[in-house]
Amino acid sequence: MITSKNITKYFGSFQALKDVSFQINKGEIVGFLGQNGAGKTTLMRILTSYLPASSGSMMIDGQDIIRNSLSIRKKIGYLPETPPLYIDMTVRDYLKFAAEIKDVPRHRLNLQVDKVLEECELAAVKAKTIRTLSKGYKQRVGIAQAIIHEPRLLILDEPTNGLDPIQNLQVRKLIKNLKDERTVILSTHILSEIEQIAKRVLIIRSGQIIVDDDLDVILGKNQKDPSKRLSLEEFFVKCHIKNGDVDE
Repeated sequence: MITSKNITKYFGSFQALKDVSFQINKGEIVGFLGQNGAGKTTLMRILTSYLPASSGSMMIDGQDIIRNSLSIRKKIGYLPETPPLYIDMTVRDYLKFAAEIKDVPRHRLNLQVDKVLEECELAAVKAKTIRTLSKGYKQRVGIAQAIIHEPRLLILDEPTNGLDPIQNLQVRKLIKNLKDERTVILSTHILSEIEQIAKRVLIIRSGQIIVDDDLDVILGKNQKDPSKRLSLEEFFVKCHIKNGDVDE
């Protein structure tokens, strides 16, 4: 689904990404982790064709993101950390608007809106103004707009940020249910969420991928001795201690 080869990005003399290479298969849910300033946002912006790379190549669904950027954007659903909501619109009107600007065929507009209302459990609030919704419902509306055009790749940046435990659980369940239909890249600072949702983890540090492995391998779940198993938080901190980013 995604093949990144030696992606490098400069902002002036500053090198934000350094020869970033990885491959993500169709249907995978991948946790994308890194400290602030590590290069996560820059890489996600390149993935969504918002930023061009300085060098290297990126293929999504067999297409080059430079040569086929418009086509690729139609295959991507993106939820930024702050959902792009028009809070004075009703949920249904907003989703219909999102479907229109994402080129959902007119004859399928209402069908698609009804589908994502059901998928994201929003039917009960479809006539309510977004401004009046709880943060949990607003996050669901944000996810709904990201999948309204049935993208093959879904990129979620901090999708549960600021939610209470029940809302958090509901959004995690929703993300898990999306995996059968699309590839998901999930970026969050809440590492326990990655353990709950993802099967694979990429960790970026100072613009370079330092870990790319299955979550079970990272956590040592195959270890017979439970004392040798790690939480993702312990593993993440251990990686950065090793590289001198955290004081022991």
